[in-house]
Amino acid sequence: MDFMSDSLYDGRRFRILNIADDYNRELLSMEIDTSICSARVVRVLDQLKQQGRKPKRIRVDNGPEFISKNLQLWAQENKIEIHYIQPGKHTQNSLIESLNKSCRNELLNMYVFKNLQDAEEKANQWWIEYNYDRPHEALGNISPKKYKQKMKESII
Repeated sequence: MDFMSDSLYDGRRFRILNIADDYNRELLSMEIDTSICSARVVRVLDQLKQQGRKPKRIRVDNGPEFISKNLQLWAQENKIEIHYIQPGKHTQNSLIESLNKSCRNELLNMYVFKNLQDAEEKANQWWIEYNYDRPHEALGNISPKKYKQKMKESII
């Protein structure tokens, strides 16, 4: 998981918390708000856990929300390993960085957002396209959802 930031039409900044599954490149969550604290990160992870998307490990940088006691306690209670990349070594978290680049090029650079609701609506549209329609070269030029289904079918 990783954070991005952008601004609204009126200049107010907002942040995006992107959480992706390394296995199939699926974007699990895009949380958008003017501020996203560590407690909010934990809330989003709890929601994913309730949906059956509990990770074995989480790879993050050393941002304040990720090194917080809130996240560390949650991970410990849920038996989840937090893997911190080395400072300045973004290539150690290359899959989320690639997703962030796509998000920047295909969403954030394409629109001027009137307000947070507008940003959320456009982000949700992009999230659906990214997961269900957009081919990924690393997945054999199919979408993350199609790849996940293909892998389920190959196990059966």
